[in-house]
Amino acid sequence: MTQIARDEQPDAMSSSDQPPTVMGTSQTADEEKNIALCKEYMRIAYSPTHNTGGDSVSHLCHPDAWFWAPSTFPGCETPMDYAESHSHVMASVSDLHIIHFDQVFAKDGHVLLRYTAEGSFCGKPYGNLQPNDNHARWSAAAIFEVEEGKIRSFTKDWDQKVMQIQLGWAPVNESEDPRWNVKALRNPEEARRKT
Repeated sequence: MTQIARDEQPDAMSSSDQPPTVMGTSQTADEEKNIALCKEYMRIAYSPTHNTGGDSVSHLCHPDAWFWAPSTFPGCETPMDYAESHSHVMASVSDLHIIHFDQVFAKDGHVLLRYTAEGSFCGKPYGNLQPNDNHARWSAAAIFEVEEGKIRSFTKDWDQKVMQIQLGWAPVNESEDPRWNVKALRNPEEARRKT
């Protein structure tokens, strides 16, 4: 694995640039193409200006592609559904962006993009909650299957609790347990170093 020091990472990239990769590995030319395709999907899906719903990513996907993340995006069955749902989140977290790709690799038509993202509740109301400018930072993994140059499937692995608590979207009763401690969840890296 190739590793780039975290302190060399910029805090944010413009929507036209791809975020940097922290850890990667040597890939074949076809694997690099698959990674580029999946990063392009993520660039659009995570752009408050370029993600206008499912149509904004449909050119990158097979028409019958499927998506799986039932606990975090119930009702989403395709990568286009995910982009549509995500566009509604970004209306509320209007500065949302991927900071960097933590780990990237591809093998036999599969691509893993583990990434760290951040944003603030500075846009439109989220349900009945009004914007409060709370900031959140979280990590997730996007696992893609690529076939014939298009995305065949997308599985998202993400514990949304950290983001929701940091933004004030989920109620939390104060606890000494770091898994339910608001201060620890607002700054997980600092809390990790203390435990």
